[in-house]
Amino acid sequence: MVSNYRIQGATGEWEVVIGLEVHAQITSHSKLFSGASTEFGQEPNCNVSLVDAAMPGMLPVVNGECLRQAVRTGLALNAQINRWSRFDRKNYFYADLPQGYQISQLFHPIVGEGEIEVSLDEKDPEGTVKTIGIERIHVEQDAGKLMHDQHPTMSYVDLNRCGVALMEIVSRPDMGSPLEAGAYVRKLRSILRYVGSCDGNMEQGSMRADVNVSVRKPGEELGTRTETKNVNSIRFIQQVVETEARRQVDLIEDGGTVVQETRLFDPDKGETRSMRSKEDAHDYRYFPDPDLLPIELSEEFVAEARASLPELPDAKRHRYENALGLSAYNAAVLTAEAETARWFEKLAAESAKKQGKPESDVAKAAANWLISDLFGGLNKLGVDLDSSPVSAAQGAELLALVADGTLSGPLAKQVFEIMLETGDDPEKIVEEKGLKQTSDTGAIEAVIADILAANSDKVEEYRGGKDKLFGFFVGQTMKAMQGKANPKVVNELLRKALG
Repeated sequence: MVSNYRIQGATGEWEVVIGLEVHAQITSHSKLFSGASTEFGQEPNCNVSLVDAAMPGMLPVVNGECLRQAVRTGLALNAQINRWSRFDRKNYFYADLPQGYQISQLFHPIVGEGEIEVSLDEKDPEGTVKTIGIERIHVEQDAGKLMHDQHPTMSYVDLNRCGVALMEIVSRPDMGSPLEAGAYVRKLRSILRYVGSCDGNMEQGSMRADVNVSVRKPGEELGTRTETKNVNSIRFIQQVVETEARRQVDLIEDGGTVVQETRLFDPDKGETRSMRSKEDAHDYRYFPDPDLLPIELSEEFVAEARASLPELPDAKRHRYENALGLSAYNAAVLTAEAETARWFEKLAAESAKKQGKPESDVAKAAANWLISDLFGGLNKLGVDLDSSPVSAAQGAELLALVADGTLSGPLAKQVFEIMLETGDDPEKIVEEKGLKQTSDTGAIEAVIADILAANSDKVEEYRGGKDKLFGFFVGQTMKAMQGKANPKVVNELLRKALG
């Protein structure tokens, strides 16, 4: 099943066709063709070598780690790895491109065709799945950055980013809605972060997308596409699809023609605007870079890259479902981000150790607590999992106290609230606050006797067939014992007392 997204126009329904070119900064300490640092947030023009600045006589030298990361990414996307690839020069003038050309791979990319399987329904991850094709991944150098807000009449140039290695991951035009485009980028980002080939920090610009959009009447030939450049959030990508598709439909129905062009997205106004006409390949005068030899990959190199891959999100999700017995939804949530999966696995391992049980026996409780309690608590604090004041070991300790009967569910929630505030271990909190659950039948029976005596009318109603009142007696008993009574024991003793 896939989304059935249509735009309603004056002349009927229109389909949207979407392709994405995702630029992902490759994880590497140095740039693609120089030893300059790639560290983010440095002072302008600090991370610039003579090669990056295009000083005369400076020759590029390929960073092998960048190629390895591109190959690992291709393997993670089930893509063809091209044993022979080549760098080309893409010639154009821009103030933040000192060479006057960009070194890229147009004709012979390092990675060929692959695919990504995406889920379009978070609540039913296996029910609404679509496969989106990858056309290619090529490696190229990034340009610098123009800063227009530093001076009233001049633009400043920062070359720190110039020469940083990028993977351009080009999809097939297989997406037909904002939902599908968002799901694709979200899944791609997850895979890159699992692999470690890109940190996926879209807000820092290390992952951004060029959004290609065209419209057509259902079943007709592809329309003319526009390309909206450098969109740096999933929400904005979806907005671009909606606004640009709507613009094109209105334009065509008013008798106009869509022009193949490059556009920019204004998130404040929620609209795209024209930047320049879209050039064809021959406009850039591509030719093989004479300073760089072709890249030839050995079978051993590719095999080592494959062996270095971690368990990927789809495989991990299936393992969580089949081996640990988690629901499809919980498994999807826990595997969406590599950090979440690592945290959960620490939690499950520690829980199994503390409770002396196999992980399959403790995984469901661990998953439910992590997704419901911990995520909820962190959301209130406004922090992510990496900044959690509660560690996986402490979470496992709390779950163990629930499992052995020391804490009831309500008491565990009280202890957890204190853990979030203080970062203290649960056992310390239980001792200091006196929050231990009691299974003392004598004490519970005495409380039950008082409650039944104080509510004799309700006792008669219950014995007369009003079974729903049983919950009232349970609640009154737990309240009287400040939530410290063992609920199981309370239920057993109440049923006995009520007859």
